[in-house]
Amino acid sequence: MHFTKYSIRKRAYTQYLVLKMICPYCQNRITKVLDKRDSDFLKNKTRRRRECLKCKKRFTTYERVEGLELMVVKKDGRRELFDINKLLKGIQKACEKRPISGDEMNNMANTIELELRNYDSTEIKSTIIGNLVMDKLKSIDPVAYIRFASVYREFADVASFENEFKQLK
Repeated sequence: MHFTKYSIRKRAYTQYLVLKMICPYCQNRITKVLDKRDSDFLKNKTRRRRECLKCKKRFTTYERVEGLELMVVKKDGRRELFDINKLLKGIQKACEKRPISGDEMNNMANTIELELRNYDSTEIKSTIIGNLVMDKLKSIDPVAYIRFASVYREFADVASFENEFKQLK
């Protein structure tokens, strides 16, 4: 087999691209991409189906574009990095034992993140995030909305809880 200078460069470049992902089964660094597509249920993520060239097992990876880091400004003035998993946990807690699927909760969290990334600033007040979650929950499930609001708004007594419930109607 005869290799030209171009084919050797191309082969080396291809191997370089493949070396970035490690096989979860045998820890081999040489894998190849079998299929690539945009994920339907995860916004702004690419799904890649890969095969290890050593053990021949297949696995899936998800890649997402790193955007600007969002900072959440808490009520007490502290700042922390936005974490979609923390947002999702709050939504899941409010929706616990309610007829809301995991996909609906994931879509809600992804939609809220996209809305936050469309803001002019990378510093977002936690009240904005809380209000976005409450708006989404209000349209999906009133019980989940009340659960989230009771924690988020820190109801001091039953009267404030009743006022929120009356506004829901």
